[in-house]
Amino acid sequence: MIHHMISHNGRLLPIEQSRLSPGQEGLINGWGLFTTLRVFEGWPFAFERHWRRLRRDSERTHVPLPADGEPVRKSVYEVIRANQVSEGAVRIYVIWNRTGIWHSGESFAETDIVVTVAPLPKYPETVRLALGEHGRHAASPLAGTKVISWLNNVWHAHEAKRMGFDEIVLLNERGEVAECTAANIFAVHGGQVTTPQLDSGCLAGITREVLRELGPKSGIAVNEGVLRPDDLYAADEVFVSSTNRAVLGVAEIAGHKIAAAPGPVTQRLGDIFADYVAQCRTKEMNQKQASA
Repeated sequence: MIHHMISHNGRLLPIEQSRLSPGQEGLINGWGLFTTLRVFEGWPFAFERHWRRLRRDSERTHVPLPADGEPVRKSVYEVIRANQVSEGAVRIYVIWNRTGIWHSGESFAETDIVVTVAPLPKYPETVRLALGEHGRHAASPLAGTKVISWLNNVWHAHEAKRMGFDEIVLLNERGEVAECTAANIFAVHGGQVTTPQLDSGCLAGITREVLRELGPKSGIAVNEGVLRPDDLYAADEVFVSSTNRAVLGVAEIAGHKIAAAPGPVTQRLGDIFADYVAQCRTKEMNQKQASA
């Protein structure tokens, strides 16, 4: 459940004082963007990376986005402080208010920018994944964008949980592995790590991006490539990554047990990622103190 204080177009206020209207076409049609940032010790991780991805997605979806992300960053910090959050997750939503004829005559800003924060979900030490065909359409011009019309994802996640799984691996129209509903996926073969390439239809996840940068620096190759279900079943290790999960081992995929969960490569990358986050936080805090 999200915390009580939110930011709406730069105003910090209790959630019940914020209003979104049925006359906002972007809200009704799901024409908008969002991103989720992890909060570590009161600090939002990788804001610049998230803002760059929002800018990229805004160009593809035509959702207007402010050129300067600093006011939004300020709102993120205000919401974290107002709710006294040490560990949690921040959501930034950008909703386009006029996309056609089905809007009201109310006076709206061009976009509504809403910032909320919530506690971290609880996850098991390892996860069990179902398998879903045609969960991603790689040929779609919107493939890989993080839009607020999220029904495809939450529906697949709901179906997986109905079957007794924690999450689901989504295949594209070519039968290739794309991602999970809210996580990227990786397979380890002989110490080599492979994650689906972006043309699979997967999201360019921020944690995925960081792992691809950090792995080679620590002697662990993290490459993009085509993965099919059999590649996951035959892997030495499988893990997923996301803002909320960081790095999490996979114990089973559609009835196929994974021998090592979490395996040594998974654990090593998890440690490397945690160290990187701590270093980034320390660096930013030191920079703030120096400029104060």
